[in-house]
Amino acid sequence: MDTAVDRKCYSWGFGVAQCGGRRALLIYIRPITLSVNPLQRLASQTIVYGIPSIAGRFLNYLLTYLYTRVFSTAQFGVNSEFYAYSGFFAVLLAFGMETAFFRFNKDNENRQRVFSTALIFITGTSLLFLVLGYALAVPVAEALQYGNHVEYIRWLVLLLAMDAVCAIPFAQLRADNKALQFAGIKVIEIAVNIGFNIFFLIICRKAYLEAPGSAWAAFYNPEIGVGYVFISNLIASGVKMVLLLPHFRGLRQGFDAVLFNKMIRYALPMVLIGFAGIVNEMLDRMILKYMLPYDATTNLQQLGIYGACYKLSILMSLFIQAFRFAAEPFFFGQANRADAGRMYADVMKYFTIFCVAVFLGVVLYMPWVQLFIGEEFRSGLHVVPVLLMANLFLGVYVNLSIWYKLTDRTLMGAGVSVGGALLTILLNVVFIPEYGYVASAWATLACYFSMALVSYFLGQKYYPVPYDLRSFWGYVGVSLLLYFCYTTGLQEWEWMQSAPPFLLSSVFFGLFVLLVAANENVLGRLRRLVS
Repeated sequence: MDTAVDRKCYSWGFGVAQCGGRRALLIYIRPITLSVNPLQRLASQTIVYGIPSIAGRFLNYLLTYLYTRVFSTAQFGVNSEFYAYSGFFAVLLAFGMETAFFRFNKDNENRQRVFSTALIFITGTSLLFLVLGYALAVPVAEALQYGNHVEYIRWLVLLLAMDAVCAIPFAQLRADNKALQFAGIKVIEIAVNIGFNIFFLIICRKAYLEAPGSAWAAFYNPEIGVGYVFISNLIASGVKMVLLLPHFRGLRQGFDAVLFNKMIRYALPMVLIGFAGIVNEMLDRMILKYMLPYDATTNLQQLGIYGACYKLSILMSLFIQAFRFAAEPFFFGQANRADAGRMYADVMKYFTIFCVAVFLGVVLYMPWVQLFIGEEFRSGLHVVPVLLMANLFLGVYVNLSIWYKLTDRTLMGAGVSVGGALLTILLNVVFIPEYGYVASAWATLACYFSMALVSYFLGQKYYPVPYDLRSFWGYVGVSLLLYFCYTTGLQEWEWMQSAPPFLLSSVFFGLFVLLVAANENVLGRLRRLVS
């Protein structure tokens, strides 16, 4: 059942009034009330938040196209490894303050004090991290076998510190429903990042190779290599921070120690949850070069192949990221409604439909999707469907996680995430030496599936929500059946092998669309909407 909420808006108009023989043009403004369905607002904000995510991911696909042609598989493996490390430190530097901000921003009358307390804390810890990172850059680089590129460590530390400080102003934009401003800043950051990647790796590199004495060639040094990826990100983050500077005026409210104690007690379990999430998402790319049974160069090549194919599965996670940006403040905002449980169940159903559509869109159109990576990286394409399904269950877990956030049982939520992380570690350590990066893909799926399952049963105990399990498993099962029939048919059925590939993929995808339309009575809803 969908319940509308009222939103105050204004209409304007003009007319002519006559007084004392004179006519005057009058312009009037009057308040009106529009009914806005909360699910529609969530969908619209997910779309707005998704604009920079989709644009960024799409452009990152183009960058992957560039990287996998400029860098070797081993060099691309370096890039994949460093960004896996960055995930861990991003969680550490956030300290769970984003979620704590939403929790206490909802209850506390002095919202600016919540903002300033969180931002002062994050700024202080980020500065400490920056100092330590620069001081320890040399031994860390040597420990990671990058002694010749200490600058990689320093650039990454600076990038992480800048991004951490910007996280709280972005959270404030989300809490204030300023999705367009949020998206605008993100889009600018993405554009700057893309622009400087193109500048360094195409324009300057080409000048260096073809006209070494030119002005553009002076900006390129082949010794830096993948370091230009870090430099481009640094410049983009600097621009983002400048655009967010007006929001730092909230620091004038000062630091509230009493409020901070409440926030940090709520937030610290979120750090465990974040760390566990990063283990599940990034551990494979961190340990593959150490766990694979080949020489160092071959291990990096395998890591590069897996990292490139992993990016093809991120089409699913970009939607999850956009959904998470919109959903977290939405879930807290709707928690006190009488029909909140039913609303959360509807969110889960529509979320599942969209994610299943993304899964089929990638696997059915793989002959075209694979063009985003170079040919030498395509030997790992068989793990993409597994990673896509893993990301689908990650999204399900994001939906289900409302039970511990709304009931302040974040420590129990941390237990679920830590259990998933331990499973990820166990499966990777045991099976990577024998099955390579394929084991990592299946470990990711096993982890997210188990976390979603445990979270569902705990949620039904502490915060029951009437999820439509029949529809969920029906849509997931149909998608797997269509994928199995498609791949089996291409291998064994002569009539499918002779059919036009794009048409064949579209037919299978169309079958899913028709099934959803029939099951959700889409035509009936459209008729009611029109009438």
